[in-house]
Amino acid sequence: QVQLVESGGGLVQAGGSLLLSCATSGRNVGSYAMGWFRQAPGKEREFVVFISWSGGTTYYADSVKGRFTISRDNVKNTVYLHMNKLLPEDTAVYYCAADPRDPVVIITSGHAEAWGQGRQVTVSS
Repeated sequence: QVQLVESGGGLVQAGGSLLLSCATSGRNVGSYAMGWFRQAPGKEREFVVFISWSGGTTYYADSVKGRFTISRDNVKNTVYLHMNKLLPEDTAVYYCAADPRDPVVIITSGHAEAWGQGRQVTVSS
């Protein structure tokens, strides 16, 4: 069973930067696609970014393209989300997700095999 432990996030002013990390454990976790969804108060959970198991392909929501960067270290079994030029509308709880299926399927369905506990990201204006 894959387990995800998130760290990072916090409070930052608009235009600032934050880093989220997601450490994974479990069998075959290196073959899992990984990424983040987020949920703002009163809104549905939405896709943010995903990366293939090899790290060779990435998928970004239009709202974060050019500002967020995902990367993974398969030796450390950790995925990172560098968030730059943060906006107040980026305020949400960010959930790390992992699944062995194609990232397009995960993004489309909004479902993943494993989820992190969630980290709050708050951007003040």
